[in-house]
Amino acid sequence: MINIAIDGVAGCGKSSISKLLAKRLNFKNFNTGLVYRALACHFLKLYGENIDINKNIIKQFLNDLNIRVEFQNDLQKVYINNIDYSNFLREEKVSVFTPKISGFDELREKVRQVQRDFAKHNNCVMEGRDIGRVVLKNATCKFFITASQRVRAERRKKQFEDRNENIEFETILKDIIKRDNQDKNREFGAMIPDTDAIIIDNSNETLEQSVNRCEKFVNEKIKIN
Repeated sequence: MINIAIDGVAGCGKSSISKLLAKRLNFKNFNTGLVYRALACHFLKLYGENIDINKNIIKQFLNDLNIRVEFQNDLQKVYINNIDYSNFLREEKVSVFTPKISGFDELREKVRQVQRDFAKHNNCVMEGRDIGRVVLKNATCKFFITASQRVRAERRKKQFEDRNENIEFETILKDIIKRDNQDKNREFGAMIPDTDAIIIDNSNETLEQSVNRCEKFVNEKIKIN
């Protein structure tokens, strides 16, 4: 199978790049973040949001936990114990809660098993955290997407404006700087590129230009192999 690993900093557009690249290559686009969000939904369903989260609770949560990823008309569906949480994945409380459980390595290992099994049976573009360094070490091609913090803040502000939300630029920038520092210094899943990853800095590129670059690298790599 041909597997493309895509990692990148917060707000760099890696999800958009992954989605379009997968479409061009006619591959499945595996969005790891959706798996963690579905797990967060299930955790909230079982325990609520006020529980003290620790390793023992995570181990208890993982007992008899089944994760299933399916694609319906190129739309990724994640089932946790046969429950489809698709309609709830983008809720604000889920976005806030997901990082509270996603840092536990026991849970990450459970997700890695799902990711690797999927990659064994599908040509895919897989995006997320530590995909190239840990999950798919032997991926056909690895990309690490980045952009300057100010550019990412500007893009994020536009997204808020498109939703008629008025958030100050400096507030967004501070949040991105804080997120970057947290991501780089995580005990597990630190957001850093693998040694053989191709760095794509799209600070001065359109989405189309970034995808063109990635597609060119992939096609060249496939020919070599």
